[in-house]
Amino acid sequence: MSGYIGAMNRLLRRRFLALAVFGPALAFAAGPAAAAMLSLADISRYFNGFQTAQGDFTQINPDGSMSTGRIMIHRPGRVRFEYDPPDQDLVIASGGSVNIFDARSNQGPTVYPLRRTPLNLILEREVDLTRARMVVDHFRDGPTTVVVAQDPDNPEYGNIRLVFSAEPTELRQWVITDDMGRETTVILGDLGLDVQLRAGLFSIDDELRRRGLTSQR
Repeated sequence: MSGYIGAMNRLLRRRFLALAVFGPALAFAAGPAAAAMLSLADISRYFNGFQTAQGDFTQINPDGSMSTGRIMIHRPGRVRFEYDPPDQDLVIASGGSVNIFDARSNQGPTVYPLRRTPLNLILEREVDLTRARMVVDHFRDGPTTVVVAQDPDNPEYGNIRLVFSAEPTELRQWVITDDMGRETTVILGDLGLDVQLRAGLFSIDDELRRRGLTSQR
């Protein structure tokens, strides 16, 4: 399987944006260089400390093109990526699957098992980065802490590189390397935690009905 990131890349291959987009997105990197490195227990507590989150993101695709949009997370196991024009594509993870809707298609979504994507590691009911063989790298990079994690039982699924700022602990960026070695970066704006999110945002059937499509399940 080529991996859901490859399919997302094919759907999101668009025009290049100006490099200036990185300015506000990476402003956190200008903080004090002496910030202490976060422990794996600290980072696990961060994820387990919220159920829902919402914010803006900038995505850098494997071909270097960029997209922007909004992300909504509802742990465990649910996430929604809404992409801004001209993309207007949609990705919903729910019910154990990742569903990629192409705005230019009148067909149903492309579907992949969530468990085969490294993003699943931070969507679990109880995140535990201290599990044996889950974290393959953990280091401080200036004011940030970086963790590289993979499914310890299936490292061939790829990995996720998480970047955190400290004081307070906040997830700022992730880089997913898929099973073909391609990298997709998501740079997060400020995430609002424990926000109210409608259950329908993560309903595949609701989205199919909205698009006038028949449920495939």
